[in-house]
Amino acid sequence: MTAPKKKQAEVQPKLNNKVALTETNLFLIITISVFFVMYVSAVVFLGGRFTKVQYFLDILNVYASLITLTCGMSLVMITGGIDISVGQVTSLVCMTCAVYLENKGGNVFVAFLIAIGIGLAFGLIQGLLVAYLNIQPFIITLAGLFFAKGLTTIICSDPLAIETNKAFLTLKGTHIKFGNNYIEIGVVVALATVIILFSVLRWTKLGRNFYAVGGNNQSANMLGINVKLTKFMAHLICGFCAGLGGWLLLMNLGSGNPANGEGAEMNAIASSIIGGTMLSGGVGNIIGSLFGVLSLATIKGIVPKLTGTSDDPWWPNITVSGMLCLFLILQSIIIARKNRKKA
Repeated sequence: MTAPKKKQAEVQPKLNNKVALTETNLFLIITISVFFVMYVSAVVFLGGRFTKVQYFLDILNVYASLITLTCGMSLVMITGGIDISVGQVTSLVCMTCAVYLENKGGNVFVAFLIAIGIGLAFGLIQGLLVAYLNIQPFIITLAGLFFAKGLTTIICSDPLAIETNKAFLTLKGTHIKFGNNYIEIGVVVALATVIILFSVLRWTKLGRNFYAVGGNNQSANMLGINVKLTKFMAHLICGFCAGLGGWLLLMNLGSGNPANGEGAEMNAIASSIIGGTMLSGGVGNIIGSLFGVLSLATIKGIVPKLTGTSDDPWWPNITVSGMLCLFLILQSIIIARKNRKKA
């Protein structure tokens, strides 16, 4: 009797993971289709800058930090959690590194390690409290948000541009050129993050555990999965991505500012949902998260052009909220149909 049970326990995670990936692929197809329809429509009907290759590359240049944040956020959401501190952690990283590089004449490599260290510290503490003390992730990360925001202001309350650190300025100005077009180094780092985390989710035991824990906590525990460690690892990786995202934002802007990462956590959550990650957990795809960011950026480029209000952020925000509602409704319909078929 013992052997068959063990065999069944080994097979069950694969079945659960297969279901999750099937739903994930469906949402991924929808997300990619929506992005291409929007962008091609912009090229055909609006023309202008949308027809230029550099405009698309500039989306990647500007949103490299958000791509990284969204990857980490997606992992946490797949496990059924959330992290709303990542935006302020990004601000803290930018300001700390800016002060170190500009006022202290610091080393670029050490500044990078400081950025990663800050992100890992937040991920470590929040992950321990969420996973091992079973505290709601929203509450813990809300506390992390306020802590990071206060600490950023203590370090420096005014914007600080990096103008004298030659090593950093050289790194910031390094571009990878394709003829007359270029991308920044941050884009390469962001896309590498996407590839690595996609591979983790798709081909590793840890990735399968993320899906299993998000799909059903109790079932995952009964199947022998270490639920606490899995949740902890999701928050730790998310913290790492927040630190890396802060560094990429500093590389793009070249300055620290208490308002640098303001609203970044909401953009990351929105991009994850648009990319097919479910708030309830168990379903998501890092490639979808990438296209979620690209869709968000495209909306913010198209809507001002249509409304003629380039300096007004409200119409793009309203459009994003409408798109979020659409994707949430779509997710609910698909899950409801799946549950009816099971019944």
